Amino acid sequence: MTETLPISAETDASPAPEDATTASPPRQGRQGGRGRAQARPPARAPREVHPALRQLFDLYPKMFGGQFLPLKLGVFQDLLALHPEMFKRDELKVALGLHARSTRYLESVASGLQRHDLNGEPVEPVAPEHVHHAIMEVFRRRQARSNQDLRPYARAQLIEAIHASGLSRESYLLCIRQQDEVSTSLLDDVFAELAEHAAKRDALLRMFEASGKTVAEFSDMYGMNPDEVGRTVQWARADQAAALAKAQEVSAAAEAEAEAEAETEAEIVPEASPEQSTAKADTAP
Repeated sequence: MTETLPISAETDASPAPEDATTASPPRQGRQGGRGRAQARPPARAPREVHPALRQLFDLYPKMFGGQFLPLKLGVFQDLLALHPEMFKRDELKVALGLHARSTRYLESVASGLQRHDLNGEPVEPVAPEHVHHAIMEVFRRRQARSNQDLRPYARAQLIEAIHASGLSRESYLLCIRQQDEVSTSLLDDVFAELAEHAAKRDALLRMFEASGKTVAEFSDMYGMNPDEVGRTVQWARADQAAALAKAQEVSAAAEAEAEAEAETEAEIVPEASPEQSTAKADTAP
């Protein structure tokens, strides 16, 4: 049997059963089968680990060991270039696929961490669509094994991911593209909650600006936390600036489109020559 890593790349194995010495001793069964002790289910055997994953763990424990971090794009080519004699292309592709589909790896992507190189250094953000799909996949796996409703936790993660993306509702939906019924339902709830929060921020900003007071004075007047008020005001102003920039972008795009249409029409309908203009004038009633 293949030797297992100190921490397996497959992370969804059930925990080991309790030690037999800690369980209550089974009662002796009576004749006729009454009181017969229940047989314990056999312990699950340790999962085998792909040999290439074991090699990756030895080479890069920061990335394939106790902590999983999102990998930089192109890490497959990097590994082949750095270790041409150690890894076969097909085996490495399978090993990285197993690693990237493990729940622990998906959790690291869903958390919004940056992508890292093989030395464990952050190099680039994870694309919003990758974060979204990781959140949904982890939610599906956890929910399938849980008797509790994990939707609130998934909604909180999606809210954080949407804030981090800086995208509008329309841009975010266009970015993630394919959705199933569960994802659509969660996003409807998330965007409704975000709209409610935005309305509250705008209301507080209007009250604050109308008061003419400092953040400390305004907070003291309404018995609010100054730090929270300051963050909310700053956030609301950022929302307004983003909305204004978006409106200006849309207006500029509309103007450019109108100019392009006008130029196209001018090319299709050329101006009349002087002879044609004279002929039209002579025939005019």
